[in-house]
Amino acid sequence: MGLPIIGETIQFFSPHRLYDVPPFMKHRMARYGSLFRTSLVGQKIVVSTDPEINYDLFQQENKSVILHYIESFIAVLGQQSLLNQHGVVHKYLRNLIPRLVGPANLKEELLNDINNHTLKHLRSWAISGIVDFKEAASDMIFEYFAEKMMSYDESKNPRKLKENYNAFIHGLLAFPLNIPGTAFSACLKGRKNVTKVIKDTLKERRSRVSKSTHHDFLDDLLEEIENEDAMMNETIAEELVFMLLFASHETTSTSLTFLVKFISNNPKVLSELTEEHEAILRNRDNSGEYFETITWDEYKSMTFTHMVVNETVRLANTVPVIFRKAVKDIKNNGKFRNIFVQTQFFLKKKWVHFCQEYPNVHQT
Repeated sequence: MGLPIIGETIQFFSPHRLYDVPPFMKHRMARYGSLFRTSLVGQKIVVSTDPEINYDLFQQENKSVILHYIESFIAVLGQQSLLNQHGVVHKYLRNLIPRLVGPANLKEELLNDINNHTLKHLRSWAISGIVDFKEAASDMIFEYFAEKMMSYDESKNPRKLKENYNAFIHGLLAFPLNIPGTAFSACLKGRKNVTKVIKDTLKERRSRVSKSTHHDFLDDLLEEIENEDAMMNETIAEELVFMLLFASHETTSTSLTFLVKFISNNPKVLSELTEEHEAILRNRDNSGEYFETITWDEYKSMTFTHMVVNETVRLANTVPVIFRKAVKDIKNNGKFRNIFVQTQFFLKKKWVHFCQEYPNVHQT
């Protein structure tokens, strides 16, 4: 399973094309099949690309396996991160997220806000000549959600949160070598700087004599902190804002980039999308009404648009790997057991299971 201590870490972190199976996976799948062992950054890991095994494991969530990340990820993401929580705490934190992006909020506020925010950036891109779409989309989404989460305006703040997030993102999957000049070191520094901005904002609001409201997600978290019966504290609140701001702009901008690529490669899809949206405009003309933004009924009528979005999310998997840790020995009477008997090992306690899903490996 590779070199002592580091195992196959170097091969795992080798650069590769985003929309492709990494060479690390491709070579080992060809040699060992859909289930094999490896060692990454000092941890033994079982890798599965088998949809049946993965399905069985997910049925044992919080029973035989729990959510888990390798130690270098936890060092970057934080011990109090949503991704590092289990059971009741994880459920509690997940239930807070709909206050920001839940269906009710989407209908009442987000739909109009996002539409107006997007139109503003589209007009800016139209006069900018060549646009790096991934970067421009990332900036657009970050600007919006930073405002919604903590009333942060990048253009008026000298600490440049987005630049530090970029450093964090670029080093997140880098080789975990924490020495000056490495991407991983810059990642940790970027994370520290972002966390300080969030921490300072939270502290400033709590220290105010008059509790003025910003009507943002951080205000909701402050209410939870003041609630003695809640599990929230300042550290968890800081980590939650950090993780949601990272996830909202990075994964969404990546999906949008793939969406543009897929549509540009499929003229028929572009034609049908155009027809669906032009039909909405024709209905507005026929009714004699003019709307500056999209109405909820119009949004719900975009059947083909929703299909394209769902297919993009399926194909452009922004989270291609999922980690789980076995908390007890795992046995199964079917295919699961036969494979382990043949390969002479089981998923033992403290071993990590690494579910890998790619469009051309696991079709749904």
